[in-house]
Amino acid sequence: MADVYAEFREVVNMSAADLKKWLGTEESQGVGQKSSAGAESVGHDSGRKIVHLLDKKKSALTEADEQHMHKVVGYVHRHLAQRPQGDVTETKWRYSLMNWGHDPLKD
Repeated sequence: MADVYAEFREVVNMSAADLKKWLGTEESQGVGQKSSAGAESVGHDSGRKIVHLLDKKKSALTEADEQHMHKVVGYVHRHLAQRPQGDVTETKWRYSLMNWGHDPLKD
């Protein structure tokens, strides 16, 4: 658990408050894969789970929490490797990463 927790805390560079605020924006809700019309995207759902994880004490984390932290770490690393050229400030690429708790402009 310690390794994935450390990696999770490294890749998630947004605070719970910042992420929660971001998830309420149109930009956040407008990106990502949706299972059906009108459904929440996978990334947006993940963002809500990340807010919960950030607010939780490390000692209270469950096996399901650990699995989601693995998923977040993997997604962020894969997505960062696909960085588009040029200014990424207002791109779906950045917005998608932010739904997963990582703002690439903070690096």
